[in-house]
Amino acid sequence: MLTFTVKRIAFAILTLFVATFLAFVLVHLSGSTPGGVALGQAATPEQVYEYNVSVGWFDPWIIQYGNWVAQVLQGNLGVSLIDGRDIADDISKRLPVTAALAVLGTLLSAVLGIVMGVTAAVRGGAVDRVITVLSGILLSLPAFWVGVLLVYVFAVQLRLLPATGFVPFDVNPEAWARSLVLPVITIALTSMAGIARQTRASMAETLTQEHMRTLRAVGTPTHRIIYVHALRGASLPILASVAIQFIILFGGSVIIEVLFALPGIGQAMQVATGSADLPFVQALVLVATFVVVLVNLALELLTRTLDPKLRAS
Repeated sequence: MLTFTVKRIAFAILTLFVATFLAFVLVHLSGSTPGGVALGQAATPEQVYEYNVSVGWFDPWIIQYGNWVAQVLQGNLGVSLIDGRDIADDISKRLPVTAALAVLGTLLSAVLGIVMGVTAAVRGGAVDRVITVLSGILLSLPAFWVGVLLVYVFAVQLRLLPATGFVPFDVNPEAWARSLVLPVITIALTSMAGIARQTRASMAETLTQEHMRTLRAVGTPTHRIIYVHALRGASLPILASVAIQFIILFGGSVIIEVLFALPGIGQAMQVATGSADLPFVQALVLVATFVVVLVNLALELLTRTLDPKLRAS
């Protein structure tokens, strides 16, 4: 297990370097330069050139990347080309917003999806068909459309929740929770169908296995068979589905964040990309890749721990 863990950590670090280097290359091939972005259209070509020289834009790429990595290891992600704000400080303020959105959205979608999947696998018949159809409908719903509908009902018509905006937890916990209700419900409604389908398939397969019939034969209570033995046996595919859902939400929450005016990582990526804020784009890719690599690493280690066959290999 120790050897496997060391290998996976090494592979995770290599993945992080490869992803950030590819982002670094794409930034340099984008056609924008730091001088052109920072100085604006009013700057002369000579001024732009001098600025680019001063920041080492024309140095060999491997040297530039090495310098960037050295700064990152010191906790320095650079400054924005647009307004000169510290990137690390800005990301540290935005990260809790996206993290809360992804964690809460994943938890709610996991709970609803697992309940739907278990119910469909156990009940079967008409209930299974209804849940299957409902899952298909939810999978086809665009998150933007669902969010707009929820805002219209709960914010515009009923006036129960705020339509947009975000309040930090340390400022007002109640307002923080209220500002996340609609975004989290939007995520759950559009994400739980995939988890429900995976849960149904895994539970249906597990319930037909030999040891399940043995448990029924010896008189084990039905609820214990379903919620202890079967659900535990089907947990690995479900866990993988939930982890993938979290990764998708963390890296692709831009639609939700823009719709509900949440100052998170996704919104920052949209703004940084649109304004060609190259250092900011590079830093955001680093953060998003780090989270994805970390979740994948945790999932692999947890899967190997829970699966006896993998643990013994």
